[in-house]
Amino acid sequence: MRKLALTTFLTLDGVMQAPGSSAEDLTGGFAHGGWSMPFWDEGMGEIMAKALAAPFDLLLGRKTYQAFAGHWPNAAGQPCADELNAARKYVASRTLTRVDWNNSVLVSGDVAGKITDLKRQPGPEIQVHGSGDLAQTLLRRDLVDEISAWIFPIVLGKGKRLFGAGTMPTTFTLRDVVPSSTGVLIATYTR
Repeated sequence: MRKLALTTFLTLDGVMQAPGSSAEDLTGGFAHGGWSMPFWDEGMGEIMAKALAAPFDLLLGRKTYQAFAGHWPNAAGQPCADELNAARKYVASRTLTRVDWNNSVLVSGDVAGKITDLKRQPGPEIQVHGSGDLAQTLLRRDLVDEISAWIFPIVLGKGKRLFGAGTMPTTFTLRDVVPSSTGVLIATYTR
């Protein structure tokens, strides 16, 4: 069975909304977008590049897909651009009718059932990046095998959180933790 690995950026108080830019996700009047950027260092870039070096497929929610598809196809020469552009991308959405980014496949309807089937098929690791609503669906259905939680030393007080109502109680084992020079903890947990 294929491993499904979730990578998410979190504040100390568990917010995962809009870590990359101020316009990324304004849902609920969220005004703190881009909160992760002041904490990035070279070592974090190396860890992300290593995670994307082995073959992988992406599983993304609609909002993350749209943000990625709006950036990475035009990012030639940037670290990780080639890997992300080449990967097979499964896009979970209730509203999209087509996905145009290279090598993308739309997943609609019973998303959790289709992801369960996808995990049973041969292939590389399935990586989920961000995708808050999708991540909660996957956690509720016990489909996440590994969580890479990048915990940033900032508290925002409000915003979408990784573990929402309905999250299934379960345990994970800490496999590894790496601190960055800026105080970010990159903690990897496995089932």
